Amino acid sequence: MASEDVKAARDSAVEKIVNLAEEAKLAREEIKPTSHAVLSICKSLVAGGVAGGVSRTAVAPLERLKILLQVQNPHSIKYNGTIQGLKYIWRTEGFKGLFKGNGTNCARIVPNSAVKFFSYEQASKGILYLYRQQTVNEDAELTPLLRLGAGACAGIIAMSATYPMDMVRGRITVQTEKSPYQYRGMFHALSTVLREEGPRALYKGWTPSVIGVVPYVGLNFAVYESLKDWLIKAKPFGLVDDELGVVTRLACGAAAGTVGQTVAYPLDVIRRRMQMVGWNHAASIVAGDGRSKVPLEYTGMIDAFRKTVKYEGVRALYKGLVPNSVKVVPSISIAFVAYEQVKDLLGVEIRISD
Repeated sequence: MASEDVKAARDSAVEKIVNLAEEAKLAREEIKPTSHAVLSICKSLVAGGVAGGVSRTAVAPLERLKILLQVQNPHSIKYNGTIQGLKYIWRTEGFKGLFKGNGTNCARIVPNSAVKFFSYEQASKGILYLYRQQTVNEDAELTPLLRLGAGACAGIIAMSATYPMDMVRGRITVQTEKSPYQYRGMFHALSTVLREEGPRALYKGWTPSVIGVVPYVGLNFAVYESLKDWLIKAKPFGLVDDELGVVTRLACGAAAGTVGQTVAYPLDVIRRRMQMVGWNHAASIVAGDGRSKVPLEYTGMIDAFRKTVKYEGVRALYKGLVPNSVKVVPSISIAFVAYEQVKDLLGVEIRISD
């Protein structure tokens, strides 16, 4: 009898151990997808950050010249065109002058790019799910208009999250060696603006930025993804196979960047000018010593548009467009391709949308 009780107890213990082992196995299986998802998110953010840093550093001199052209006084011209402007910066400020503000720019663009690419992926998946539910078609694909919406969402989220850094980066970028006051860096600029102008000053120009980011980022993603899909499906002139090469993807990125920046550029000019408002030392940069100074105070986006056109003409809304166009072609191209290449190296599915 005793032996039977021992045997029953042993069997019960074994059964409990087996049950615990099975429960542990199930728990591991539940945790594994979560860990995989977190790792995938981290890789996606890293890829987006690297893409942003590499692309912006490659075109930093053109980025700085564009901003200087956007805000310079029309009665005291220093920068007259792309080549002349770059030569002038080199002559007056040296090699470092070409990359002034790039550290701050990268500090902004790395998280901005990471959030933007990741947000686009998530927005695309969400929009595609809703679209398939609405059309009752599980095989439906994103249309260019839906990609535009996903890109717009991603742009607004990324821009809003990093806007204060973009605002102070604009001010640091327009400084020259002769500026009466110098921001020593991003954190010094942030603290100075907060102290002298208040927290709201960090979001000056936010409204035109939001309006501008919808066509700019939205069109970037929509044109890039749609053009890639068309090339793969149509195979025009037999130029591509089932997968696009780096050169072809760079061309797709160039087309996307050109379309996006041309549509949104006037809003970018107004944004930069509004960012200068309230800065006591901006007059030496924007207004200069001309006989007819350009009013620096704007009551809002509409007022900034009105005064810019009134005092400088419609062409002023496209100041810096040439260096910006030269910049955008390699910048957007490098960003898209770098993002996909880094994700590929990290072992993540490289296609931006399903």
